[in-house]
This record gives sequence, C-alpha cells and structure tokens, in this order.
Amino acid sequence: MSADLPVEEPARRVSPPAGGARETDAWDRSFRPWDLYFGVVWAVTLIFTIAAPNSAPVRATAFTLFLLLAPWYVWFGRAELMRGPDSRGALVYIYVAIGLFVPPAVLVGEMRSAAFALVPQCFMLLSMSRAMWAVGVLNAVPVIGWALWWRPDGEAIFFNALFAVVSLAFSAVLGSWIIRIIEQSAERAELIAELEASREEVSRLSAERGALAERERMSREIHDTLAQGFTSLLMLVQAVDSELERDLPGARRHLDLMADTARRNLAEARALVAGGAPADLNGNSLPDALRRLAARHGPGPAEVSVEVTGQARALAPALEVVALRTCQEALSNTARHAGAGARAAISLAYSDAALCVRIRDTGRGFDVSAPSGGYGLSGLRARAAEVGGSADVRSAPGDGTLVAVHLPLPPPSSPSHTGSPA
Repeated sequence: MSADLPVEEPARRVSPPAGGARETDAWDRSFRPWDLYFGVVWAVTLIFTIAAPNSAPVRATAFTLFLLLAPWYVWFGRAELMRGPDSRGALVYIYVAIGLFVPPAVLVGEMRSAAFALVPQCFMLLSMSRAMWAVGVLNAVPVIGWALWWRPDGEAIFFNALFAVVSLAFSAVLGSWIIRIIEQSAERAELIAELEASREEVSRLSAERGALAERERMSREIHDTLAQGFTSLLMLVQAVDSELERDLPGARRHLDLMADTARRNLAEARALVAGGAPADLNGNSLPDALRRLAARHGPGPAEVSVEVTGQARALAPALEVVALRTCQEALSNTARHAGAGARAAISLAYSDAALCVRIRDTGRGFDVSAPSGGYGLSGLRARAAEVGGSADVRSAPGDGTLVAVHLPLPPPSSPSHTGSPA
C-alpha cells in the first residue's frame, strides 16, 4: 500500500515506576504462552498448506517462504515483543513479518490463517494507528493478491473478501478493546505504585513522629524525676557542707535525706526503663503519693500541706501520673525559686467530671509573660494536653505562684444492681 501512515500516537503502555512493587506488567512476566500460541498457529498453517488443493510446486514455494517466519520470530521478533512497543526494531520486525507472510498467503489461501498469530503482535508492538494499518494489510493484501494472481470466480472472491472484512473488523474491535484494558491496567499499576510510595512515606513520617514523641516523653520523665532528684541532692550537699563544722546532727539528717533521695532516684530510673508507674504511685493512691511527696519536700523548714476534697478514687494511671508530675514540678520550682521560708499547699479536688490539682506557694513569684528558657512549665502543659486537660500558671513578682491543672475524667460506671455500693 502506498498511503502515508498517520502521525504516530504515544506508546500505549505506561512506563513502570522505578522502585515500585509492580515493576513488570502481567504480560511481561512469562512469555511462554505467546511462544506456544505462535508455534501452534504456525504449525497448523503449515498443515493447512500441505493439505491445500494447489499444485505441489505452488505448495512447496509457499511452504518454503512461510518457514522463514519462524526463525525471524525467534531470532528478532521475540526480543522486540519483550522489549516493548513503538521501537524502531518493532517496526522492522512487523514489516519483515508482513513481507514473509503476504507472498505465501497470495499463493495458497490457507496460509491466511497465520494472521491469527501476527495480528496480536501488531497491537503489542505498534501504536494504535500503525497497528490498524498493519492489520489492514494483513487482512486485505493477501485476498487482493490472491484474486489477481489466480483469477477465481466472483463467488469465491466475494466470500473471501467478506471474510477479510469481517476479520479486519473483529481485529480492530478486539485490538482496541485490549489496548484500552492494557492502558487502564498500566495506569492503575502506576497509581498503585504511587499509593504504595505514599504509604511508605506516611509510615516513615509516622515512625519519625513516634520517635520524636517518645523522645519528648522521655525528656519530660527525666526532667520531672531524675533531674529534680539530682537537684535535691546538690542542695542537700550544700546544706551538709555548711553544717559539718557547726551542726553535725543536722548534717547526718541531711545525709539520710541524700540516701533516701538517691534510692528514690534509682527507683524512678528503674520504673522509667521498665515503663511502669512512678515509684511514688507504686502500690499507693494518688493522695498518699502526694502526702509522701509533701513530707520530703526540700531540705529546709518549708512545709507543704495537702488537702483532698471530693470522693478520692482510683483513676486511669495516665491521669494520676500527670497529677503527680505536676506537683513534683511545682514543688521543685518552689524549692529553687520561691525563696527561703516559702510555704506551699497542694489541693486535690475530685468531682464526677474532672480532677483539679492546684499548687500554691507564698514565694517571691515571677513575671509569667517574661520569656523563659526552662523546660518545666512547657512540659507541664504538654503533659496535661496529652490526656485532654489544661494547665494554667499564675504569678506576679512578690505575690507567689499558682499552678492549676484541670484533667477531665470519664463518667463513673454505673453500679450493678446486685453488687454492694463501694
């Protein structure tokens, strides 16, 4: 045919995404079915040629020409089919295959059955427009050449031409449908690869966020336990140093406090490593833990009172830990910043809806609007926020400090009809 080919369309298959889970298409994973299909059609065509009613020289010529199609497929075509569509080699293979197919099909009409093997290859290797031109040649040229060469009667020409038209239409419809399926499958494969990449990125970011949250939690735990214990030890060491020459009993008392503080720090470190409850809450209620905390507050004469209102009850461990750490941080700040003789009071108010923890001291106070490089107050607010609560710090120079934490509580469970009241 002398008609010019249309402008080449883009390749049908989407290039597989690099690094995706589906780096090859389903039709590329094993090529043996295509080899088997081509071999079966090629062998059946040869059998049809041997049984054809044509003369022996004509059948022998067609047979010999058609034999060349098999090595051409094995040597060149198979590699192009595995490589992909619309390459220069693909065009060469299809053009040569058509050249090897048309002459035998003109000589022996039964040879046209080989088109069943070549038509799918056209759609696999060429763009849609070129594939349609190639399929048209495979279906029309052998019939036209056969009619011109053998000059059959009109009825034979009609039926052969009708078969070619039907075959061409069927090939076009089936081929275009297959191409659309392949395109959709490739697009979906690319989308799945993008989703998998996004999922991996989300997993990575989640892991990083989790690691950051864990580092922040550990920082708060260390600040609220070990760091405060070491601060107390330093203050006790200073007290002992000033008392060794003039107040030996007081120095020994402070040494006992140092040993007790070191033991508590060791217990807190073990609980921190094991992920258990703080040492003060281990086997104790929250009010008892706060009373123990108040009893050992500071090496000086400052006193801490604890007041509990409402019906005290066991709460979720996370809520009790927040309440205890709040009091530890507030009392530690009182000991370090409130000044000598400052007194502190802890108020623990239980209600059905919330737990309110208030720590007030009578120290020198500070300006809450002034920038602070410390970690304690920000960690205190972060702890409360993690359990859905809020923290408020109120202070002014010379007016003491108030730390108030509001922790929402789940509604109390209804007592059973058969059980006794608590």
